Amino acid sequence: MGWNDYTSNDNTCRAEISLLGGSMFQRWSANLLLGVLLVASLPAVAVTIKVAGSTTVLPILTEAAKQYRVIHPELNLTVSGGGSGMGVANIERGTIDIGMASRPLSKGEAGRIGDTTNIIAVARDAVAIVVSKAVYESGVTQLSLSQIAAIYRGEIRNWRELGGLDARILVIDKEASRGTRHVFADVVLGNPRARAAGATIITGSNNEEQSVISRSDQAIGMLSNAWLNDRVRAIAVGEGDAAVLPSADNVANGRYIIKRDLNIIVRKQSSDEVKGFVDFLHSAQGQAIVQTVGFHSVR
Repeated sequence: MGWNDYTSNDNTCRAEISLLGGSMFQRWSANLLLGVLLVASLPAVAVTIKVAGSTTVLPILTEAAKQYRVIHPELNLTVSGGGSGMGVANIERGTIDIGMASRPLSKGEAGRIGDTTNIIAVARDAVAIVVSKAVYESGVTQLSLSQIAAIYRGEIRNWRELGGLDARILVIDKEASRGTRHVFADVVLGNPRARAAGATIITGSNNEEQSVISRSDQAIGMLSNAWLNDRVRAIAVGEGDAAVLPSADNVANGRYIIKRDLNIIVRKQSSDEVKGFVDFLHSAQGQAIVQTVGFHSVR
């Protein structure tokens, strides 16, 4: 066998290896392309924004989340209540993205999270002093701050003492962690942590308190202005002709003094998705939601 024979066989061998290698490369390339296509066709993992806290702020954020998802279907927003205290605590623990609070932060809370969070008002609200329909229709349509305080301290116990029906006053208080209670106690009792010795029942959410008052003919309580109905009536607060109802105008001009901002709490290092939702809450559409559910715009 001569040199040419070896060369010919070597060329044939190289050609076969080249063909085999090319075939393997083509299969590998095809598999890689298929993998890329499969990954590209998979749905993106939804980003979840977790919101929790004040039951007063809850209707705003629930409706806002519903409308925002129409614009951003790739997002998953979960909204739950529990009270302002829970909203603050969960932001501090890092278990939620947005906390809802219907009261200012306490000094202790501000000391712990004040440097790392932003407190943002999304609406304004009045804390209405409310009575059962029967009480209102018996003639108790306004009370002074001192009369309301005397009721909650247990110093006035019968509606007859205030010009109403002869019935014991059913005094509804709220859990100490509730933002509505904090604002009420600060203005009416002079201290956000003041005890209410005259309280008969302690409730949690606005919905729970509204339900108790609507089923009674002799109750008084404190509720967000958005939770009024025919059986739960707001009374005017103040002395004589100076008494005012918790209307939008009276809240805006400062005549009704049991009022507050409704806030959200977000970390300063929040994600772009959270920042986008916060911007939506302050948009024209977001503030229209605020008014639709019964609160006052911050715009």
